[in-house]
Amino acid sequence: MTDEQLRVLVADDDPMLRMALSEVLEAEAGLHVVATAADAQEAADLAEQHVPDVALIDVRMPRGGGTHATREIRTRSPHTQLLAFSAYDDSGTADELKRLGVREFLVKGITNAEIVAAVRRAGAAGVG
Repeated sequence: MTDEQLRVLVADDDPMLRMALSEVLEAEAGLHVVATAADAQEAADLAEQHVPDVALIDVRMPRGGGTHATREIRTRSPHTQLLAFSAYDDSGTADELKRLGVREFLVKGITNAEIVAAVRRAGAAGVG
């Protein structure tokens, strides 16, 4: 692992999706998944512990959902760039999360390449 790798946290309550996202990201040069979380509180705790460059956060998960995770990560790991990930294309939720600091709102079903590109954009934004 080099210093140039983007460190990523993946948070989703679906274990299969969490594993799939982690595998997709780990397969990419320059990306490293430092932790995975099954709920919002675990996401915040792991973000504080690992200080990832980017966190990919499920909007609807136990213990507060994406809103709670976003607020906590923003406080506990302020340099982490946040991406929201949802099965629902809900503009109200997307707007709320963007106001809280989420860079992009991704809808589940997009291609792996689009997910990777969003993670790289968020990581690049955090550097600049």
